[in-house]
Amino acid sequence: MAKTKTAFFCQNCGTQYAKWVGQCSACKQWNTVVEEIIQKEEKTSWKTNKSPSKKIATPLKVNQINTEKEVRLNCYDQEFNRVLGGGIVPGSLILLGGEPGVGKSTLLLQIALKLPYKTLYVSGEESQKQIKMRADRIHPNSDTCLILTETKTQNIFQQIEATEPDLVVIDSIQTLHSDYIESAAGSISQIRECTAELIKFAKETNTPVVLIGHITKDGTIAGPKILEHMVDTVLQFEGDRNYVYRILRALKNRFGSTAELGIYEMQGSGLREVNNPSEILISKNDEGLSGTAIASTVEGMRPLLIEIQALVSTAVYGTPQRSTTGYNAKRLNMLLAVLEKRAGFKLAAKDVFLNITGGISVDDPAIDLAVIAAILSSNADIPIEKGVCFAAEVGLAGEIRSVQRVEQRILEAEKLGFTTIYVSKTNKISLKNTKIAIQLIAKIEDMVAGLFG
Repeated sequence: MAKTKTAFFCQNCGTQYAKWVGQCSACKQWNTVVEEIIQKEEKTSWKTNKSPSKKIATPLKVNQINTEKEVRLNCYDQEFNRVLGGGIVPGSLILLGGEPGVGKSTLLLQIALKLPYKTLYVSGEESQKQIKMRADRIHPNSDTCLILTETKTQNIFQQIEATEPDLVVIDSIQTLHSDYIESAAGSISQIRECTAELIKFAKETNTPVVLIGHITKDGTIAGPKILEHMVDTVLQFEGDRNYVYRILRALKNRFGSTAELGIYEMQGSGLREVNNPSEILISKNDEGLSGTAIASTVEGMRPLLIEIQALVSTAVYGTPQRSTTGYNAKRLNMLLAVLEKRAGFKLAAKDVFLNITGGISVDDPAIDLAVIAAILSSNADIPIEKGVCFAAEVGLAGEIRSVQRVEQRILEAEKLGFTTIYVSKTNKISLKNTKIAIQLIAKIEDMVAGLFG
């Protein structure tokens, strides 16, 4: 029998060491380096009953490579397709991460149940009866989804050979273990080895694989950082437990954009696709309330209208408070300094609280003008007229700067029934026959005069 080989790995970042050290030199964390057994048997192909392929790759000239567009698998879920860039690429490996209880398993089970082609859903965390209870609520009449409860990769590959699915879902990668590694499931070595076996399977058979990954308390995917480098796409499923809405983002995508956004609503029958996100981000309050402004923003290719709330009050203590939810606090301080210096508004001795409704976070600079409008509305206790929205960036000199894709923002505001939109004077707008009034302004004072007289 071969001698047992061990190595030391950092459980936080996955860095390997020849001996134990107290502090990881890569991530600077203390007491995260542990010893793991890395003895490996003689490997075979993922095909347990077949000999490995003898085909050897040969170099090709660039102009000889086939450039036909790859046919993607339709997920029959518009939000999931949008975030992936049009569907699942055959042979790709997708990693979905998110907090416990946010709905990762529900999302992928729902997609697997709706697909018209054969799908193998492998769970290492729940029994088949538990999954059946959830499937009855989502889509009980599926005859193309196969459920397997297994954690050993060699057994999983045997079932894959027997069933030949078009899509494989693994829930979750931290529960799998391979016979080639003797350390426990969920360790750095096991995660890396199991992922490598799944990648080899996906590339050799052109079958896409979707992995569910746990996250750490810092919000990053649990396991070695190399896990995110190995896969083709990394998706983040996030949401606040106090809200029923969930947001799907792409942190890495080799086959599409990482700027796209998918929005779902959690219901008793599963996750509902939200095709018009503005319906959940704007309140239906008919009464005019001060401190509320509507901003037209863009996430990826999708325009959104979001509601921004601000509250300005006299500071009780010596140092005024600056608090934000869903917005960059440093940028709020910058905008308050611009109002103080360039526009003459005295806000240095007042508390300012800012909130973006709906539980989402936005970093688009085009909402600057709406933030300032909400702050001034709350400060003067004068509500902004209904039907007014904003789409412009504010510079340090107090000037109103242009933003990208302003025409798309204007058309989205018009579609939702807004009558007036404030944009920068420097934006080039070629829209004709629009019902919405476009107010072109150059300074903050122009907006104040138009809103408050």
